[in-house]
Amino acid sequence: MRKKIIVLNGSPRKNGNTSALVKSFTAGAESAGHTVTEFFLDSMDIHGCKGCFRGHSGQTYPCIQQDDMNKIYPAIKDCDVVILASPLYYWTLSGQIQTAFDRLFALEEGDGNFLRGNGRASALFMAAEGYDFADAVRYYDHLMEHLRWKNLGHVLAGGNMKVGDIKGKTELQQAYELGKSIE
Repeated sequence: MRKKIIVLNGSPRKNGNTSALVKSFTAGAESAGHTVTEFFLDSMDIHGCKGCFRGHSGQTYPCIQQDDMNKIYPAIKDCDVVILASPLYYWTLSGQIQTAFDRLFALEEGDGNFLRGNGRASALFMAAEGYDFADAVRYYDHLMEHLRWKNLGHVLAGGNMKVGDIKGKTELQQAYELGKSIE
């Protein structure tokens, strides 16, 4: 069965190591007949959550703030799989992805819950200079439990000091295989 897959790419580099993981995953997923839509968050105008609790999940644009999240909300409501892709920043996810994901809370407010459950699945892709992904993975795994999404796992690529260092690493194949294996 064809799946609609959304990638939230929290890297500031379109051609960086995190983006290489996304490209490899996308190739695998598309080879299996799935549709992949990537949102490159760094080039989008997304403001931080105000914590106002005035969202209305049943609306097309559920947040009171009107910015580029309006491109993401309908896609998330309609997708089967969400990939979170981020470089490792201070032992956690990038600010770009944190900000966008915080804003997804509007899909849980008001008229119904369009974020939690609903049979969605997710995976985490990260690239970093170092190898200590423990805090980021702990956060991600807890988020998956809260959202009641199936956790498809993590592809964690350490030892990437500069752009392009990921080339030839096994994590690229892991990302490809994960994309291809989605059912």
